[in-house]
Amino acid sequence: MEKDIFVNIIAERLKLRGAQVQHTIDLLESGCTIPFISRYRKEATGALDEVQIAAISEQLGKLKEIEARKNTILSTIESQDKLTEELKSKIESTWDATALEDLYLPYKPKRRTRAEIAREKGYEPIANKIQSGRPMDYSQYTEEALQGAMDIIAERVSEDTRSRNRLRNMFRYDAMISSKVVKGKEEEGAKFQDYFDFSEKLSRCASHRMLALRRGEAEGVLRLSIGVDDEKAISDLERLFTRGNRISDEYICQAVKDSYKRLLAPSIESEFFADTKEKADAEAIRIFTRNLEQLLMAAPLGQKRVLAIDPGFRTGCKVVCLDAEGNLLHNEAIFPHPPVSKREEASRKLHLLVKQYKIEAISIGNGTASRETESFVKGIGLPSSVQIFVVSEDGASIYSASKTARDEFPDKDVTVRGAVSIGRRLMDPLSELVKIDASSIGVGQYQKDVNQKELKHSLDLTVESCVNRVGVNVNTASKHLLTYVSGLGPQLAQNIVDYRAENGAFTNRKELLKVPRMGAKAYEQAAGFLRIAGGTQPLDNSAVHPESYSIVEQMAKDQHCTVKELMADKKLREGIDIKKYVTEQTGIPTLQDIMTELDKPGRDPRGKVEAFAFREGVNKLEDLQEGMILPGIVTNLTNFGAFVDVGVHTDGLVHVSQMADRFIKDPMEVVSLHQHITVKVLEVDLRRKRLSLTMKEI
Repeated sequence: MEKDIFVNIIAERLKLRGAQVQHTIDLLESGCTIPFISRYRKEATGALDEVQIAAISEQLGKLKEIEARKNTILSTIESQDKLTEELKSKIESTWDATALEDLYLPYKPKRRTRAEIAREKGYEPIANKIQSGRPMDYSQYTEEALQGAMDIIAERVSEDTRSRNRLRNMFRYDAMISSKVVKGKEEEGAKFQDYFDFSEKLSRCASHRMLALRRGEAEGVLRLSIGVDDEKAISDLERLFTRGNRISDEYICQAVKDSYKRLLAPSIESEFFADTKEKADAEAIRIFTRNLEQLLMAAPLGQKRVLAIDPGFRTGCKVVCLDAEGNLLHNEAIFPHPPVSKREEASRKLHLLVKQYKIEAISIGNGTASRETESFVKGIGLPSSVQIFVVSEDGASIYSASKTARDEFPDKDVTVRGAVSIGRRLMDPLSELVKIDASSIGVGQYQKDVNQKELKHSLDLTVESCVNRVGVNVNTASKHLLTYVSGLGPQLAQNIVDYRAENGAFTNRKELLKVPRMGAKAYEQAAGFLRIAGGTQPLDNSAVHPESYSIVEQMAKDQHCTVKELMADKKLREGIDIKKYVTEQTGIPTLQDIMTELDKPGRDPRGKVEAFAFREGVNKLEDLQEGMILPGIVTNLTNFGAFVDVGVHTDGLVHVSQMADRFIKDPMEVVSLHQHITVKVLEVDLRRKRLSLTMKEI
């Protein structure tokens, strides 16, 4: 029964058909992963994508949490002998977390309140008489008794669903969020100076401002408040509880005012602080995961022999040479920059290494001394066939100090490991970046301030989605990459690597079933995302799932050819009418996917990497002038704009208002992460090391 309710609620919330939700929940609860469901169960879900399936999973989790909370609430109220059939029915029919807590509030165990003390003294009958509005002789009661009665009324007002919802509506539409600097923190909190005396309508407070305000509060620099017009709020509440008796209404109004200031307003303020923080977190996480997806799906150079350089001045540039599989062949340091300035020696070494290791591309980290190193490398006359790239160093230092890096290179120091990472992320960004804690990659906003559990969950889903979208070569993938393949996880990933080391390369997907702990379910979930190149079954190097091999084999038979010939000959495929192969289990969506995959088996959905050149002679902020036109690379996207690297070690901001001559709500309408763009310098603030850019009028 509960499951049917869940299906109906989720379908209504997400605007989906009940059957789609029902089948998706069934698949999720049977142990299927989101990538598998999205790719291989389109008939069951009505072709829902990963985002929709993840939303169903999230809603299902929330409803289960509410269900568990309801059971706790019912049990607690029942233990107090206060659970009426009416209350039980209300609780059981409520699936909104806030409404549920409102119903529970009068029965929720709490510390000894003023109202509770008044009840213990026997003042509740007086409160009942006052609230009834009937005429009564107030002179017979002591001041203490009347105050106690008002304390009881105040608590009732604060726990009344009507008053709470009335005030919530006021907060929702009219609340202002304000901040003031804590006295004496002006200098220490200078970075928050924009918020020292700040006020804005809460409904218009963007997520990045909310997170900045909360960080300022957490650091003890700002004092925040959320509130509405007190007089209007109190007046509205009084109308709910007064009864038209002048004397009793005076007492009720005093109780309402006390309830509002002491109980109700602080409670709703806390609720809205939590709610707006949750929404700000969700927006920041959405931006982070969106950026991470673009970063992970960045175009790879592919299997090329790469020389990677981690630039530096005093300590020199760390140089490593990698083979086409990313294995470390050689490492050393060169010192082309001051204070050592051994440029000729560094040039000779690079020429020798390029020749000795047949280097096809050079990868330079974009940190300290990056521009100077790039200029040096481009100026020493290397063969024109050697491509030169500048890549992001974000997270390289995290990787170099990690257990993963120590396990890979136990006898190398962190600088060598970091250089290896810089080289590998040019060859295949996805394979290298999965080794790094995603929150350390630096493509979000306020990632340290958001809910870390929610952030990790979203980032893990994003990494999993990207890995499975690209597919993984089971014979070359690292344990870290295999971990994110649908259905595997850390232990099975390690078992695959161990089996591969002991038995050699896999020759077909069926052999995966010999891996320890690789059961039928894990194989079902993973097989379609694992690639085997040059094996005994040509379909093993495609995204066609083994469960569909018989369909392709029948197609080949009907075309009087082999599967390999069918995959190679477009004319043979054009003669296929896929409707002939529809069964109860396999519909048109799956057959269309199969035909697409046969057309380009094992295709990489990522594009091709492009080299980029910054403007010569522009290496630091001091080199910039207003109006200067520059090439740049988008390094980060937020909901207020894009940060762009123009080669001066300080990323400039193109505010969303400076992106086009039309209104832009989302920067991603115009640019994407790592996109090469042209910008104009608006303002250079040398004191604060800030750079403002525009994309208009270029």
